[in-house]
Amino acid sequence: MNVTRELFSEVMVPNYNPAAMVPVRGEGSKVWDQDGNEYIDFAGGIAVNGLGHCHPELVSVLKDQGEKLWHLSNVFTNEPSLRLAKKLVDATFADKVYFANSGAEANEAALKLARRYALDHFGENKDQIISFKQGFHGRTFFTVTVGGQAAYSDGFGPKPGAVDHAVYNDLDSLKAIMSDKTCAVMMEPLQGEGGIISPTPEFVEGVRALCDQHNALLIFDEVQAGVGRTGELYAYMGLGVTPDILTTAKALGGGFPIGAMLTTDAIAASLKPGTHGSTYGGNPLACAVAEKVIDIINDRKLLDDVLRKEQLFRDGVNKINEKYHVFSEVRGKGLLLGCALNEDYKGRARDFLVASTEQKLMCLVAGANVVRFAPSLIIPDEDIAEGLRRFELAVAKVAGA
Repeated sequence: MNVTRELFSEVMVPNYNPAAMVPVRGEGSKVWDQDGNEYIDFAGGIAVNGLGHCHPELVSVLKDQGEKLWHLSNVFTNEPSLRLAKKLVDATFADKVYFANSGAEANEAALKLARRYALDHFGENKDQIISFKQGFHGRTFFTVTVGGQAAYSDGFGPKPGAVDHAVYNDLDSLKAIMSDKTCAVMMEPLQGEGGIISPTPEFVEGVRALCDQHNALLIFDEVQAGVGRTGELYAYMGLGVTPDILTTAKALGGGFPIGAMLTTDAIAASLKPGTHGSTYGGNPLACAVAEKVIDIINDRKLLDDVLRKEQLFRDGVNKINEKYHVFSEVRGKGLLLGCALNEDYKGRARDFLVASTEQKLMCLVAGANVVRFAPSLIIPDEDIAEGLRRFELAVAKVAGA
């Protein structure tokens, strides 16, 4: 069969518009297309490939588990899921873990748990969920409604109710809509899709205090920011604020689909048998791979090196910007970084993405005004340097230099 980009348009639902080139092989932070062209990967599958492509230890675990046990229903448990859950519990604030297949599913579970916990402890009137404008929590109808971007949630009929949105980094906007009817506040400890926005210490501490005041649960969506991305295993660890529920996915499986919701014993008790479930959640293949990911990434030396690499990116982008004057700032933390375009280039993030692809560099956007980097956490320094060289060529082209 002749597999080309044209075949995509022929057989796939048109909700995506992928690049013209078709990747066929990856190794580390490099990818090759059908014609043998080499690309440097600063996108990481949207913060998923935390250990790059085809990491030998992950490949080995996948092969080993693939010859043992692929799937069981949740009528049974399995060893990889129990080992992974124990490692997540030991490494975090949590006592209990629920496994799903994606970040959206982990968030769906978190939101349902928050509502059920409020019902169990405070009655049916405590049902308001608050999140933040420009937030992103997934594409199920519940999670896309909680996410604060109408462009993603409009046009599908009546939305789930009792969901409101405050302004990120604006405590007063949260205070104005929060009350004892609030059952949960959901936030990203570093906004991803919304433009790579870091929270101020005052804001994140204030959100925690308001949740305590109103007996509301604080849910941290760490789907993009978690698993080493900010230089901590989970971003909350660097903020001095502990959530009641945390969701994780993306880099957790290093490219293999898996998501998880972490919480405490007291809160988890509201998800009694039969209240929620997942056919594939906790399957042995995914959990075996994710266990190895946690083993590798939950290492202080690796996490510290993420922050060193962050500085290489910041220095490189700033050097490029001294020549071409296209960015107003570099935002983010660790290896989740956003190059925010200045007024002269407003709305043109996709132009930079397309130009980068032409220069054999894979990157991302975060909205119309931010070019996003979310590379492997172990990307070699020489790949950072070469990728930035290619990025400069792309910037030069867009800037007309």
